[in-house]
Amino acid sequence: MAGPSANPRAIWKGAISFGLVHVPVSLHSATQEQEIDFDWLDKRSMDPVGYKRINKRTGKEIAKEHIVKGVKLEGDEYVVLSDDEIKAAYPKRTQTIQIENFVKAADVSFVYIEKPYYLAPDGRADRVYALMREALEKAGVIGIARFVLHNKEHLAALIPAGPALMLGVLRWAEEIRSPDALDLPKVGATGAAGVKPAELKMAQQLISQMTAAWKPEKFKDDFTSAIHELVKRKAKAGKTATVQPFEEAPDTSSSNVVDLTELLKQSLGGKARKAEKAPAKKAAAKPAAKRGVANRGRKAA
Repeated sequence: MAGPSANPRAIWKGAISFGLVHVPVSLHSATQEQEIDFDWLDKRSMDPVGYKRINKRTGKEIAKEHIVKGVKLEGDEYVVLSDDEIKAAYPKRTQTIQIENFVKAADVSFVYIEKPYYLAPDGRADRVYALMREALEKAGVIGIARFVLHNKEHLAALIPAGPALMLGVLRWAEEIRSPDALDLPKVGATGAAGVKPAELKMAQQLISQMTAAWKPEKFKDDFTSAIHELVKRKAKAGKTATVQPFEEAPDTSSSNVVDLTELLKQSLGGKARKAEKAPAKKAAAKPAAKRGVANRGRKAA
């Protein structure tokens, strides 16, 4: 998890509302982009290439103040709407996170989750904010709500997350495509897919061996790091640097027929061998582990 940013700017201000409860809050982004920012350049001169707002009929550039929002009708007709008109269409929802009901967190599939935000208490709402957070935590539920952001209504989940209340924007059910058009094996029909009971048992055993507590800090963006390293190397060597792959390409020349039993046996064997070597590794790494804990303690302090 990235460190805290100074004075995070509020994206939206309003209140959480359900029944007679009213919790003033401000909305803050909970994520920051880590992807590589590739600039567009003119290869002849290395000049930056910009973006322009162009009138598609005349090809001329248009100033921002001359651009309005319109909804297309049939033919070439549009209905133009101002920001004030859009906001006036849902005056209440533009100021509230309206909770419609509460559900168990496990009932909401990962498929629906789109983007997370932090909610912070606004004004003197600390006590009621904490009360709501603790009540949700104790009940083991999340709130399903509607709210308007950037002139668009969103479905969202109000989630207790440690000291914070988070608002996770959800996709609408109509936005999720059905898998019915895909040629998928039937659920539970092991015979139809050719899965043998012994293979299923080995797969479950392998999954059990690989199951661990969720620690997001263990997973790093290796691709972004590799690109940064490549940029550094090319900058140091000049334009004649040779691009070296950071990983081996998969072998796609082999047959599509997979011996599942053999692959599972090999996987389980590899896990067993690693487990046998693990105690020796742990004993050797003990002092380093202590240093890591101490370092984390200093960081936390």
